[in-house]
Amino acid sequence: MGSKQRTYNGMSYRDVQRANSENRLQLKLADQQWLKQNNYRNVGWDNVIRLYETINDFLEKYRFEELPLEELFLEADRIGNKYLSPEEIEDSHQKLAKEVNQICEQIDQQFPDTEVEIIDFSKPAKPSSRKPRKR
Repeated sequence: MGSKQRTYNGMSYRDVQRANSENRLQLKLADQQWLKQNNYRNVGWDNVIRLYETINDFLEKYRFEELPLEELFLEADRIGNKYLSPEEIEDSHQKLAKEVNQICEQIDQQFPDTEVEIIDFSKPAKPSSRKPRKR
C-alpha cells in the first residue's frame, strides 16, 4: 500500500513552505518581526499551516487598508450578504431605499431649491472673439 501524501489547500509541505517564504517578503517589516517574536516557524506541518494562514491574514488586511472608504462599505456589504438569504437581502434593500427617500425628503425640506433659472435661447450666439492668424 502506498502512503497518501498530506496536502494543505492542494499544496505539498514544501509548496506551503515556499509560499510562506515568498509571501513573508511581502509583509511590512514590523509584521515580519512580530511573526518572529511570536514564534511562528516554517518547519513542521502545524507550524507551516499556522504561519501560512497568519501571513494571508496580514496580506488580506493590507488589501483592505488600501481601499477607499466607498470600496470598504461595498466589501462589507458583500461579506454581509454572503450570510443572508435572497429574501433577507431584498428586504434589506427595500428598507434602505425607504430610509434614503426619507432622508432626501428631509434635505428638500431643510434646503428647498426655490431659485428659478431662466435660459434665453432666443438670442443668437455671440461670434467668437478669436481672430484668424496670419501665416
